[in-house]
Amino acid sequence: MAWGQKLTTAFYARPASRVAEELVGCVIERRLESGETLAARIIEVEAYLGDGSDPSSHSHSGPTSRNRSMFGPPGHLYAYRIYGIHTCANVVCEAEGIGAAVLLRAVEPLRGIDIMRGYRSIDSSTRGRSIASGPGRLAQALGLGIDDDGMSITGRRFRIYRSPKQQAGLAVESGPRIGISKATDLPYRYFIPDHPLVSGPRHRRTRP
Repeated sequence: MAWGQKLTTAFYARPASRVAEELVGCVIERRLESGETLAARIIEVEAYLGDGSDPSSHSHSGPTSRNRSMFGPPGHLYAYRIYGIHTCANVVCEAEGIGAAVLLRAVEPLRGIDIMRGYRSIDSSTRGRSIASGPGRLAQALGLGIDDDGMSITGRRFRIYRSPKQQAGLAVESGPRIGISKATDLPYRYFIPDHPLVSGPRHRRTRP
C-alpha cells in the first residue's frame, strides 16, 4: 500500500514546532527484522526546542550521554527510557548540534495490528487507546527500544510518509504538553482534535 511521499532529511531540518504540526496525519512505516511491516497514522506529537527557550527540553542543559542523539543530525531517532522501563521515541529536527526533537505521543494502528498487540502483551479484544496511545505504549507497539536510539528515520527500517491528498483540510490543534513541570503553558503539543486516540486532555488553542 502506498502511504504517500516519503519524508526526507530536508523535512526534518526545520524548526521543531513546524515539523511537529506537519507530522500529524502522516504515516509511520516500521519494517521488522522478520520482514513484516507495521504502519500507523500519527495522531499526536509534542515539540521540544533546542534554542534555550524551552526548559522542559532534554537538551536545555546541554549534551549528555543520555541525550546525545538529540544533538545529532535531523532525520534520526532519539530514544530514551522513562522510569527505567518505558521507551519514548522522538524525531530529531533542525540541525546537528541544536538539540531539537518531536516526541511521538499517539498513533492509530493501520497495519500489523496483531503484531503490535503481541509487543504490548495484550489480547485481540483490546482496541483503541490501549494499543498505541501514549509515548510508552507507542514505542512498545512499534517494537522500538533503547537500542534504536540514533536510527535513521529515512532509511529502510523506519520511514514516515505524507500524503497531501489525505492531509488536505486536516484539522490540527495545539495545546500544552503533558507530564512536564516546566514551561507548561507553551502550546507545543499538536493533535487531531476529538480523535479518540489522543493521549491527553484536548485543550485547544486557536492558531493565528
